[in-house]
Amino acid sequence: MYQALHAGWTLRCEDSARDIRELPASVPGCVHTDLLRAGLIDDPYFAENEAGLNWIGRVPWSYETRFTWQPTGETHTDLVCEGLDTVATLTLNGTVLGSTANMHRGYRWPVAELLRAGTNTLHVRFDSPYEYAETHRAAMGFRPGPYAEPFNYIRKTACNFGWDWGPTLVTSGIWQPIGLHSWSDARIAGVRPLVTLSDDHATGHVEVHVGVERTGDAPVRVTAELAGKEASVTVADGEDSAVISLDVADPALWWPRGYGEQPLHPLTVRVGDERWTREIGFRSVEVDPEAFRFVINGKPVFVKGFNWIPDDCFADRVTEERLAERFDQAATAGANLLRVWGGGRYESEEFYHLADRLGLLVWQDFTFACAAYPEEEPFRSEVEAEARHQVTRLSSHPSLVLWCGNNENIEGEQDWDWREPLAGRSWGAGFYYDLLPKIVAELDPSRPYWPGSPYSGSPDVRAQEPSRGTVHIWDVWNRRDYAHYSSYTPRFVAEFGFQGPPTYATLRRSCPDDPLGIGAGHQKAEGGDRKLLAGLGAHLPQPRDFDDWHYLTQLNQARALTHGIQHFRALMPYCMGTIVWQLNDCWPVSSWAAVDGDGRRKPLWYAMRRLYAPRLLAFTGGELALVNDTDTSWSGELVLQRLGFDNLLLHRSGIGVDVAPRSVRRIDLTGELMEAGTPARELVSAQLGEERALHFFTEDPASELPPARFTATARPSADGLEVRVTAHTILRELALFPDRLDPQATVDDQLVTLLPGESVTFRVSTARDLRPHDLTTFPVLRCVNEVRP
Repeated sequence: MYQALHAGWTLRCEDSARDIRELPASVPGCVHTDLLRAGLIDDPYFAENEAGLNWIGRVPWSYETRFTWQPTGETHTDLVCEGLDTVATLTLNGTVLGSTANMHRGYRWPVAELLRAGTNTLHVRFDSPYEYAETHRAAMGFRPGPYAEPFNYIRKTACNFGWDWGPTLVTSGIWQPIGLHSWSDARIAGVRPLVTLSDDHATGHVEVHVGVERTGDAPVRVTAELAGKEASVTVADGEDSAVISLDVADPALWWPRGYGEQPLHPLTVRVGDERWTREIGFRSVEVDPEAFRFVINGKPVFVKGFNWIPDDCFADRVTEERLAERFDQAATAGANLLRVWGGGRYESEEFYHLADRLGLLVWQDFTFACAAYPEEEPFRSEVEAEARHQVTRLSSHPSLVLWCGNNENIEGEQDWDWREPLAGRSWGAGFYYDLLPKIVAELDPSRPYWPGSPYSGSPDVRAQEPSRGTVHIWDVWNRRDYAHYSSYTPRFVAEFGFQGPPTYATLRRSCPDDPLGIGAGHQKAEGGDRKLLAGLGAHLPQPRDFDDWHYLTQLNQARALTHGIQHFRALMPYCMGTIVWQLNDCWPVSSWAAVDGDGRRKPLWYAMRRLYAPRLLAFTGGELALVNDTDTSWSGELVLQRLGFDNLLLHRSGIGVDVAPRSVRRIDLTGELMEAGTPARELVSAQLGEERALHFFTEDPASELPPARFTATARPSADGLEVRVTAHTILRELALFPDRLDPQATVDDQLVTLLPGESVTFRVSTARDLRPHDLTTFPVLRCVNEVRP
């Protein structure tokens, strides 16, 4: 029997300088959202408000509730806390139950002898996360990280303390469900279903590991049901676990998106009146350690992924509906994997369930990122408890295909000048090379473990060795032009990206009084605005005003990723994965995301949908790559043309091609096709079936693009309007930004290049009555070679 304790909570600040008492509080939730709801702080995401809220993480807070309880007839009652953020002391009816110092794990305390029939009082005090972390830093010695913040001295979401895309909003609170669990005789303490396949995939095997807590010596019966089969075992006196084996003949296999279906099967475990149910899938997973190639059900998979960060600084605001929207954005962009980044948090059950349903693979980092971490107590015990909790919790999900020890810490120790300031102190190696792999091997041997990313596969080889393992590419954006992506020949790129501002509606909502709309407080990357402009380089003209800045820097973000991904996909099967930094944002900010902090799709998202399409034509390195990431051949006549910007045909050739499934064919581009008479006024077109790619001989500022001429009309449609544009001249990177007129408006496509005589129809979804003239003129309708008013 379970009694949720989510009602009647109040919040109090325990700092005498702050008169905040008896404030209604939401559980699950956090201090920031309670203060915001009460009107005691301004929106942290608006303008520069974040800067005035640092005090919240530097003072202690107390939550308290009075609840009614009546004896249930069960012999045991436990207080179950699924997540406390972070440094908490719990008191029930005046008796201290215990203390916590890790938001990444759950806690349970027996409370039957402390409960009273009638009214009970539960008090949870949260000490300052800053005080805890800074005290341990002083005691254990300095360990380097990217910022002055002490996030590596507390088991808490690291990016709470700020990142180069996120605000510093250090939370406290009861962030996960809390309640009373009453039981007798025995309860289910944990379930780990380990799913494997026979070599011929004819049999699915499930070992259901069940942990049991019991009160007496009587045998305990444990039963598991799956796919119409049932099996039971008895847990004998003195034992606290059991393993039930179930075999399923000819199981329908679970596949990642683009490779097959995602059949799921309910697995139910019973102990007495207690029941545990999850959905499992039959699939095998391997990672080739040198090539770093994922092999699912015996088939190599090219990873088309996004890095995932917390979708909001305040976890209680990330609803299942919001997650479903993000997952849809990832899936419709063509992704087949999300990497849960180590500076964030282990995600909710709904997150992994959506991944199971949609066929999105999950790479799960343990929560360590970009810093040296102490391995001494109390951290070693906390890390072990956290890892055991999370590995057990997530083991049922077929989408989860990799446990990864950390983000960039191995590289940091090797290449970021850590060794001198560390002066021999621990930095996390014992976690990544010893503790964590042992826990995964013990609790979840059905999945591979990888010590970190980037990582070469050996601690004796440089982490960023491109011929082995994974690399992160950050010299592009920080120091080099995006054309430098072509110099890399990696096996797997687990992080790379390029910044762009958020959408117009998001930017104006969060920074309405900023004359340029850039919002200095909403650009967290060092030198970020300078790099945005410098990144335009020779690729695009320098902006004349805010409107140009916004369009051109968003376009440049999309072009940078286009250059990189086309190059990496053309290297398949040598390179077998790209994970773009990043899918989402946690607040409105200029960042590397494809979807901004308000959930709006940036132009990059539309480019990603083309780049992650199953079939891709890509001009790269003097070749045309025909990428076929499907299970069927891609055949037909490849039409190659050199055209003038006026669409005059200067050369044409046709080649019969047959690109085998899951392969790349490269065609060397030489001869008359590439011999432009006037490079500044010519381009090359390649078309195979519905897929087309264009190659320009010169960058836009050096090209003699004619002043744009076109006809544009808008007419009502079922859910908004259709905007049809017909080109009279070439239109370079045509884009429509309806959110400038209606913040809720969306458009179905962006960044379309039209040749003279071609047309495109943009479908705008909006509930407003937008004027056709506004939709079809500057600054809503844009292209590189537009004629500005």
